[in-house]
Amino acid sequence: MKTGLIKHDQQLAWQGYTLYCNSWEDPSHSPEGKGEICLIDMSGEIVHRWYVETALQSFCRLLPNGNLIYPTRDRSNIFQAGLRELTPDSEVVWSFHCRIDHDFEVFDDGRILMHTIRDHLWPQLGAELKRCPYIIEINRDRELLWEWHGEHHIEELQRMLPEDGWEHVRLRIAKEYAFDWAHNNTLQVIPPNQTWEKERAEGHTEIFRPGNIVFSYRSLDVIGVIDRATSEIVWAWGPGVLDGQHKPHMLPNGNIMLFDNGTLRGFSRVMEIDPLAIDDDGSEAIVWEYRAQDPGDFFSPYISGGQRLPNGNTLICEGGSEHLFEVTRKGEIVWDFINPYRMEGSLRSIYRCLRYSEEYCRGLLDRLGS
Repeated sequence: MKTGLIKHDQQLAWQGYTLYCNSWEDPSHSPEGKGEICLIDMSGEIVHRWYVETALQSFCRLLPNGNLIYPTRDRSNIFQAGLRELTPDSEVVWSFHCRIDHDFEVFDDGRILMHTIRDHLWPQLGAELKRCPYIIEINRDRELLWEWHGEHHIEELQRMLPEDGWEHVRLRIAKEYAFDWAHNNTLQVIPPNQTWEKERAEGHTEIFRPGNIVFSYRSLDVIGVIDRATSEIVWAWGPGVLDGQHKPHMLPNGNIMLFDNGTLRGFSRVMEIDPLAIDDDGSEAIVWEYRAQDPGDFFSPYISGGQRLPNGNTLICEGGSEHLFEVTRKGEIVWDFINPYRMEGSLRSIYRCLRYSEEYCRGLLDRLGS
């Protein structure tokens, strides 16, 4: 199978730099003893590499000053687990030791909101050990500013879902996912958006207020919203429509985009939904969708995600096959890339990718002398 750049329509693709990396369980399996994070240009050529000496979750963020923050993998050695900030030379200049899990956000003032996990007994969820979502906010002095425990909010989740949706959740918790009952894989701070503006204008409860938090319970096929001020779950949706989803996030237009893996269904799709237009089966909420003409041609049963680009295109990470591609609203592929850069010992999967503009990358490029 061909790897590297497959296609690049310079007129229709949104130009920039794409950040991604392979997942690493244990870099000691590599002859170099290191994993790598890559920034590539639109030609698929590497602009810069960062090297890490820990397990790697394959999701990282570039900072405006050219540094990079990355999380260790959720199955990391507990003594190495956490967040690390790297210079362009891969020097660790800041770290936070925690059981980081899947997602985090960095605020302009340096505060960090991150999803972590806690394993402990919680009899309301059943007997024996449970893995529970735990969201924390810290500052750069590592002080705890805010925390949220998923196991404290089960009754709110039940109130938000229809009866059949809650039954789906109850059975998943009781049987299939008795330990990792939620498996939250997303944390997004809601930005200013048109759905919130509509809620305000019509005098409705402001569920999608900027600052609230989007989450994704993959084990339960549920996405939802946490009210930051009250810590309550104020919106939830998904059972019967979603199947093992990743990366739901609110767009500026007020819709929510997500990667619906289709783990049991057998094919994947990227969806954009209107959260104010959901009917009983959820079908009327879908305002845009990408799937392959032959559904089996686009399928990642785990990881993956999508990013809406400024020109309206969508950058998609089909993580299980290390396939990154950009599509128009009509579904035309205008940039197509299959990762050829694999160090020995990688897990041959890409959790997510992010496209940055050249302007945003200027802090890094200047430090590299580019």
